Amino acid sequence: MHNTGSVRTITIGGREISRDAAPFIIAELSGNHSHSLDTARAMIKAAAESGAHAIKLQTYTADSMTLDVEEAGFVIEEKDSLWYGASLYSLYQQAATPYEWHSELFDYAKSLGMLAFSSPFDEAAVDFLDELDVPCFKIASFELTDIPLIRKAAGKGKPLIMSTGMASLSEIELAVDTARHAGCEDIILLKCTSTYPAEPVNTNLTTIPHLRSAFNCEVGLSDHTGGIGAAVASVALGASVIEKHFVLDRNGGGVDAAFSLEPQELSTLVIETERAWQALGEVKYGGTLAEDKAKQYRRSIYVSRDIQPGETLAPDNLKIVRPAFGLAPKHWDAVLHKKATRHIKKGTALSWEHIGE
Repeated sequence: MHNTGSVRTITIGGREISRDAAPFIIAELSGNHSHSLDTARAMIKAAAESGAHAIKLQTYTADSMTLDVEEAGFVIEEKDSLWYGASLYSLYQQAATPYEWHSELFDYAKSLGMLAFSSPFDEAAVDFLDELDVPCFKIASFELTDIPLIRKAAGKGKPLIMSTGMASLSEIELAVDTARHAGCEDIILLKCTSTYPAEPVNTNLTTIPHLRSAFNCEVGLSDHTGGIGAAVASVALGASVIEKHFVLDRNGGGVDAAFSLEPQELSTLVIETERAWQALGEVKYGGTLAEDKAKQYRRSIYVSRDIQPGETLAPDNLKIVRPAFGLAPKHWDAVLHKKATRHIKKGTALSWEHIGE
């Protein structure tokens, strides 16, 4: 493990990634553009309008991902899979983002004030993205064990985001070691559950602070669950990066549409994760400055009917009520059965000067 001290602050494209900054929200386009450049551009525009800080593509071809065969192992056989029966090759053909789109989509995202980068799935894709001057690289969960790919990406002198779905501690350690030995110190690890969609019960967000302490890295969540609950909760556990798949309309189709957020949901994610981050604050007792005025609406001891000089103070002429300008309720037992020193009008805040022996 690599717990060597405080986690270093990472900057991606001028944006600080740390627990001292609002969560960095990445909208993953994946193949939800359904091979329409216009749809891809519309997705980027909608992500920007929703407040996402970055868009992410995936950079591969079917040939760089797998072999064009339909033998056992090359066809998805899990009956509960969204892609049951499809060959890997045909699926990646369907989902791939054409290389010739990358430059245009990156430039469009930047023109809207967002960062834009991608996940390379082979070493040639790393070089291709580097030539487009991406601000960082993202390694997908299934590629975390591709040590040559990590070495290649880490050697480009840019921050490296790595998802950790399915990975054991030793596999994560090897990936982190490889990146560091290749010269990359700006590493972000994302907790991830590699099912599509993922169930909350399998998400295990408690792993997030352990990842941070075990590897001395910035951490986040690559989230495949429905909705935003898991993502918001992750912020309380230290996630400074949230990655979510994005689609214009789940009913409109797209390879990952079933577990992707629509624009209004993405907007809510941006707002609520920032609220969660703002709410963390520090260990604090005794109230904040903002609460000072509210203290007057605590309870205190008041005279509940006119009291004559020398009259005994008792529950029939005193009452604990709001506001808090009288003696505190903790003095109730001490004032009972004492004598009034003067005439006290109903509604008077009781003070020690009203009380004799």
